[in-house]
Amino acid sequence: MSTLNETHDPALKSWVESANHEGCDFPIQNLPFGVFRRRGFSEAWRGGVAIGDQILDMRAAHAAGVITTDAAAAAGEASLNRLMGMGPAAWSALRLALSRALRRGAAQADALRACLVPQSEAEYTVPARIGDYADFYTSIHHATNIGRQFRPDNPLLPNYKWIPIGYHGRSSSITVSGQDFHRPQGQTMPPGATEPVFGPSKKMDIELELAVFIGTGNALGHPIPIADTDAHVFGLTLLNDWSARDIQPWEYQPLGPFLSKNFASTISPWVVTLEALAPYRVAPPTRPAGDPQPLPYLDSPANRAQGAFDIQLEAALQTARMRQAGDAPTRLAATSYRHAYWTMAQMVAHHTVNGCNLQPGDMLGTGTLSGPTLDQACALIELTVGGKNPVTLPNGEQRAFLDDGDRVVLRGWCEKTGAARIGFGECAATLLPALACP
Repeated sequence: MSTLNETHDPALKSWVESANHEGCDFPIQNLPFGVFRRRGFSEAWRGGVAIGDQILDMRAAHAAGVITTDAAAAAGEASLNRLMGMGPAAWSALRLALSRALRRGAAQADALRACLVPQSEAEYTVPARIGDYADFYTSIHHATNIGRQFRPDNPLLPNYKWIPIGYHGRSSSITVSGQDFHRPQGQTMPPGATEPVFGPSKKMDIELELAVFIGTGNALGHPIPIADTDAHVFGLTLLNDWSARDIQPWEYQPLGPFLSKNFASTISPWVVTLEALAPYRVAPPTRPAGDPQPLPYLDSPANRAQGAFDIQLEAALQTARMRQAGDAPTRLAATSYRHAYWTMAQMVAHHTVNGCNLQPGDMLGTGTLSGPTLDQACALIELTVGGKNPVTLPNGEQRAFLDDGDRVVLRGWCEKTGAARIGFGECAATLLPALACP
């Protein structure tokens, strides 16, 4: 488990002055990784590190001889898979070198200034080649809110408190913030009908999640012990797992979600490393009396003490009418990752306990991270109780589910007294009208 070191010192300041501004997502204590290029230029994608409102071009920094390690070279490549596979020692050494080079008074400052690209001039791509993607269901509050709509007297299925539930998602339709997508089409079974109909989904929803990027993998047949999971996780990013709620109930029995989930998932450009998040580790929620304790492979002293992360999360909505009027997105919900019933370590340990081999760049979703109260419900199906109680927006518009032209913005950050505030940037996309069916 990551421990605090000189890179976490809240007193550190950067010679990139925007990194020192109050409320900045990317101070010198963060240093997240992504893949970018300058917008409007025919350039190759390359890796970079966010610092203030700038990006340190890692390919340029390595070529200039400022940071010359192999990890620095890997951080400048068109995907971060090789860096992710190098392991915690390489990640930590690179973070330390970057921290020292970006601090006020650093001898490398003049050489690195030429390697900065303004974030306002950049475009992004998915930061790694995602070979496999599994989505979990780690919020007991989300599971209970959804289950109550279908099973009022018994909202949780018997296995929920014993096993981290997950399903295999679709990696090819994962896109980066700013890439919009079309409303999906599929079969639905209208209430009272005797046969399904085909057409665009009428119940498009959001799911405010976090995504876990796997770093070093494990050999086929060799599970990752829960005590070792941190050595296999590179970092976290924001995830919106868009969902078609009317397609989902017709198709999910008996094998689970399919077309209702695999048409689009959006992640933020920046991967915040586990080491950057070390000041914000907390104990998971205490399980209520009567709940089963995790089986031994899902339990460890470290997980009980610091298995959760106090990451603040919010989802906001901006309708087409709001954009035309110049109105900012309005908050729908806010919560914290600390409320999750199952931790990141338990997700990784469970995923591999049967010998499944994870690889660098694989991605695990946390599932919708709803908190214990309704204002922390992070999907419209929860906020509106299945569409029965639409949300009223400040301009008078109402939403039970998403309309075409709606833009959803997710944000995440950590802050507390005695530690630097760090953020995840923005995860945003707009729902476009359905395309004509061929």
